[in-house]
Amino acid sequence: MVKAMDDMEVTSVGCVAHTLQLAVHEGLLSQRSVIDALATARKIVGHFKHSPLAYSRLEDIQKDLKMDIKRLQQDVQVRWNSSLYMLQSILEQKRALSVYAADYSLPATLTANQWTLMEKTAEVLAPFEELTRDVSNPTASAADVIPAITALKRVLSREKTTDQGVRTMKSTLLEAVETRFAEVEEKPLYSIATLVDPRYKDRQVQFFTKSGNLRLATDNLILEVAKIERAASEEPEAAEPMRKTPRQEASSSLGSVLDEILEENQLEARSVSTSADVQVQTYLSEQTSPRKSNPLHYWKDNASRFPSLAAVATRFLCAPCTSVDSERLFSAVSNVLDEKRNRLSPDRVEMLIFLKKNLHLIVKPESESE
Repeated sequence: MVKAMDDMEVTSVGCVAHTLQLAVHEGLLSQRSVIDALATARKIVGHFKHSPLAYSRLEDIQKDLKMDIKRLQQDVQVRWNSSLYMLQSILEQKRALSVYAADYSLPATLTANQWTLMEKTAEVLAPFEELTRDVSNPTASAADVIPAITALKRVLSREKTTDQGVRTMKSTLLEAVETRFAEVEEKPLYSIATLVDPRYKDRQVQFFTKSGNLRLATDNLILEVAKIERAASEEPEAAEPMRKTPRQEASSSLGSVLDEILEENQLEARSVSTSADVQVQTYLSEQTSPRKSNPLHYWKDNASRFPSLAAVATRFLCAPCTSVDSERLFSAVSNVLDEKRNRLSPDRVEMLIFLKKNLHLIVKPESESE
């Protein structure tokens, strides 16, 4: 995917979901007690995964306790959220597992401290799982990164009386998040996308931890709008031919060159302040949109009021913040092209995948059309 972006000469950024995976991995490995609890939980889940008889006995216990019949989930070490789901499934079946351990043997047992530690670990990792689901949504864009990371750091920095036993993990997670996302506010793709998202524009001071980054983002946005307007003004028009300016004699005067530079800067500043700056400041001063709304709908309705700014917003808001949707598309190819349909041409496969991905944008579900 990185090679494809480089060949297309398109700005490439890292996958936010993968960066979160690295941060959580560092945080989980910061405390030996968490590692031991996860290892014990894996042994318990593995016991039921490899023994149909053990699972049958566990289901009987669940029925006797009038619990929902659910299976324990095995984690994959390269995906931290699977470890969270494993902890949650074991915690949900704590009563059933306790009864099972009293009648049958298990390869390992959890102590009271480990049960408490698992509950706290699952609570600490819950915001990461929520953030991962949000950024993995097909509609998530680069505009969601800075606000989400700011909210995550605020959650991790809050101290609770129930943090005993996981305080080290929380501090290490916070440090890992700050390290991994240290430059996110300085990257124009993220910062400009955050500003042109109408859901976040009036929370700039809260989302940008440094005032200098906010000023830089606003200046970059104004420059992007100015580029759009400059390109529009340079389109060929049916105007009279430009008259040839008289040739000036060569001069070595430094003062004349300085005057020329100052005049160019004043003209550029005047054009930006009278057009691009007005659009940006007017847009930022207006009321924000609800957090659940679609920012592209806002720009579709307000494109006539902010034409150049809408063009910039459309370009930056179309950038995804993860590679999850691309990987889902790769997986969808295996459902179209398999051993029983191996004679499809590449063009036909491409058309089928395109329809599978975009058909919902054209055809509405029956429940919505009624």
